[in-house]
Amino acid sequence: MPDRPFDADCRQCPRLASFLDAVRAEHPDYHCRPVPPFGVARPKLLIVGLAPGLHGANATGRPFTGDYAGILLYETLHEFGFSTRPESVSADDGLRLRQCRITNAVKCLPPANKPTGEEIRTCNAFLAAELTALPKGGIILALGGIAHQAVLRALGLPRKDFPFEHGAFATLPDGRRLVSSYHCSRYNTQTRRLTPAMFRAVFRRIRRHIDA
Repeated sequence: MPDRPFDADCRQCPRLASFLDAVRAEHPDYHCRPVPPFGVARPKLLIVGLAPGLHGANATGRPFTGDYAGILLYETLHEFGFSTRPESVSADDGLRLRQCRITNAVKCLPPANKPTGEEIRTCNAFLAAELTALPKGGIILALGGIAHQAVLRALGLPRKDFPFEHGAFATLPDGRRLVSSYHCSRYNTQTRRLTPAMFRAVFRRIRRHIDA
């Protein structure tokens, strides 16, 4: 499938499109469309999540904004100089990213936060197009195993050569780096699978690489 630029009107996945229609009927003030990437156009760091959350990005129209997962992410981005503010409240709150861009492997809200394999594959062309804006020497941070696999698919790289592991820092054939982290979801942080210290350690290494 060829790369495709982001399409705010995409309805290629029937299940997701019909689900968004149902959510829009219940929450008419929500975004309820594909959620666009957020951040600088030519980032040094591209963060890839899984998909918008029901009352988060699907409501606000900005990745990781309005849901629990965004709390730790934006706090950490601010701590390491990638965000002008430590909290992302809404798409028009004035927060700006520096050297950084955030996107999702799947741009539309999936039922139960679980996109199907076919939906991930359909949306992958958008991610592939976004990856072209990341310069040589740039870093891709994949949050969770599904995002990690989506990045590899978008780059045409075999999964067996780059297995998912929290804190892994792999050099890709084109010189860019793929960093993997557990997703900063409520489940992972409350079960301590991912602690703030673990997350900061990942960003500390990213910051050192970019500054170098």
